[in-house]
Amino acid sequence: MKTSIATVSISGSLPEKLEAIAGAGYDGIEIFEQDFIAHDGGPREVGRMIRDHGLEITLFQPFRDFECLPEPLRSKAFDRARRKFDVMQELGADRILVCSSVHPRSLGGIDRAAGDLAELGAIAQERGIYVGYEALAWGRHVNDHRDAWEIVRRADHPNIGLILDSFHTLGRGIDSESIRAIPGDKIFFVQLADAPAIDMDLLYWSRHFRNMPGEGDLDIRSFMQAVMATGYAGPISLEIFNDQFRGNNPRGVAEDGYRALISLMDDVRRAEPDTPVDLPEIPARVKAQGVSFIEFAAQGDEADRLSAFLATLGFRRTGRHRNKAIDLWQQNDIRIVVNAETEGHAAHAWNARGTCICDIGLSVTSAQDTVARATALGSAPFGQPVAPGELNIPAIRGLGGSVLHFIDAESGLDQVWELEFTPVDQDGAEAGLMRVDHLAQTMSYEDMLSWTLFYTALFEMEKSPMVDVIDPDGLVRSQVVEAPDGALRITLNGAETHRTLAGRFLAENFGASVQHIALTTEDIFATAEALGRQGFEPLPIPQNYYDDLAARFDLSADFLARLQAANVLYDQENGAEFFQLYSRVFAGGMFFEIVQRGPGYTGFGGPNAPFRIAAQKRLERHKSVPKA
Repeated sequence: MKTSIATVSISGSLPEKLEAIAGAGYDGIEIFEQDFIAHDGGPREVGRMIRDHGLEITLFQPFRDFECLPEPLRSKAFDRARRKFDVMQELGADRILVCSSVHPRSLGGIDRAAGDLAELGAIAQERGIYVGYEALAWGRHVNDHRDAWEIVRRADHPNIGLILDSFHTLGRGIDSESIRAIPGDKIFFVQLADAPAIDMDLLYWSRHFRNMPGEGDLDIRSFMQAVMATGYAGPISLEIFNDQFRGNNPRGVAEDGYRALISLMDDVRRAEPDTPVDLPEIPARVKAQGVSFIEFAAQGDEADRLSAFLATLGFRRTGRHRNKAIDLWQQNDIRIVVNAETEGHAAHAWNARGTCICDIGLSVTSAQDTVARATALGSAPFGQPVAPGELNIPAIRGLGGSVLHFIDAESGLDQVWELEFTPVDQDGAEAGLMRVDHLAQTMSYEDMLSWTLFYTALFEMEKSPMVDVIDPDGLVRSQVVEAPDGALRITLNGAETHRTLAGRFLAENFGASVQHIALTTEDIFATAEALGRQGFEPLPIPQNYYDDLAARFDLSADFLARLQAANVLYDQENGAEFFQLYSRVFAGGMFFEIVQRGPGYTGFGGPNAPFRIAAQKRLERHKSVPKA
């Protein structure tokens, strides 16, 4: 399978785009004419530059407003085509995209269009060039791939074929099953783009909101199943127009696209095993079984303060690493690792960010399969020297400098705590915290799609609709990715400005991602009492919040008083109850959340988020006071 991406999909100069595309692992590029024209080198030089990057030119595009024109426009269109063919031959490109005309003087007519394409095919054949015809969703006369195919069929020329674009088909709501009837050798090229479900003008939607397969709401998999069922064996390419991507790092966008392509085609192969997909075998999406451990990097006095804070949450230090300055803190199924090493990944993270979460360990069905799939999707493996008696736990580099380790039972990796840690018998009372409910990761809004794609391509996880969270100083976008059984939940919070609580955490901690950890309890009030005995200071919630609860829900005065006394927030979802208790912010903006989920509650207390944020901001230093 040949992977390709249109140069228009990412930002930068042409050399920068080529470097990013080659580095992400693609086989080729669609060279967008504007990128070529804006470059200061001639076509032969550009062709050499592309090939020097190990890439090929899979398509030259676009050629607009060609068919069905009256004279003298028709003759001029053929003259333009010959000039483009000249350029293509110097570039070393043999395939061009002709999109259906939007010219106001286009006459239309299937036979007229077929005749023009047949004549163009004869000219192209003399040059060894193949012409692909594409139906634009907003084409003046042709806006449906079925009509475009009929024109190609009637043109009946070996150098004229069809180009299919998922956006143009799915954006108009056309059934992609109709593609199955098209001979695969007459499909000359396939372009892919997803998009969020937005009711707007098709052209504007296409030019500004396309995204990578799996990042939107279009049924790209069914589209590609239909394409591959035809026997198509050509390049599979991304053509993305997105304002957000145009301002992002080109390498990151290219890597997202590669991850999306490989994941999509693996899905296609699994959905229709009899359909040939020329893709190396990779493991299926892995089932995530929960959070195995959360590792903090902390040194000196900061490590002591973190340890004291964990004790107020009912954690006990249960182990000390045999070879390293690493402590294990535990409460039921929750493991928190405090790494005070002065060398290695944790030390680098601490030097850059201070106390932070530097590593997350996930329990999975197969650690080996997780890393194999992740690397096939473009992630880099992560490793550090392993001392005698230590386990080599598989890991990858995630996004934004994050590291993920994977632990399973089948390979014995879940024995790491017994093998590598010396037990420590520390006194202390637990507070009834049972397991990790969810992790909340903070990133810039522009990076949210990347994180969503990362998780949903690697694991059996589903994404929720994106919602807005109101901060007194701006807006934060939030989206949940979650395992079907809820074993792993991650909330992704995209900050649009550094003035928000999330944005300031991101800015002041140099890109640290995990901002808060939510832990479950079966009795929020018993936990609150136990925490109070340990010296835990909850986030204070104002009287106004509880007065509003009395208006929103049918709650008794005694119950409201109990909530208020414990600083517990409350929500309901279809009658199911949800309770939240927050710690105060520590170590540069992180915090813990303690939750109790009633049976059937699937949310995350979203209605309470603005009040929680406001309460946290009240305890911050005043905005006019500089950070020490």
